[in-house]
Amino acid sequence: MTLTATSVPVLWRLARLEFDPVRKQRVLLYPEGVVLLNDTGAAILDLCDGRRSIGDVATILGERYHREVVDDVIEYLSRLADQELIRVA
Repeated sequence: MTLTATSVPVLWRLARLEFDPVRKQRVLLYPEGVVLLNDTGAAILDLCDGRRSIGDVATILGERYHREVVDDVIEYLSRLADQELIRVA
């Protein structure tokens, strides 16, 4: 799947964001495993609600980090889409 700035990502219905108290970090849980998230990955996924486009997500994060992030967001979400952990609404 090719993602663009107009794609509207949402987590796969069986995936969920959680905080792992043992590891003391955010994780993306799904039936076959877990993805450990750094702060940036968690920030991206927090904004993937099925209403915001990747461009919207990148704008919000760009303001937070004071730099252009759309390519980074597309790359990150593309890897998750390849693993079928996100869908395009």
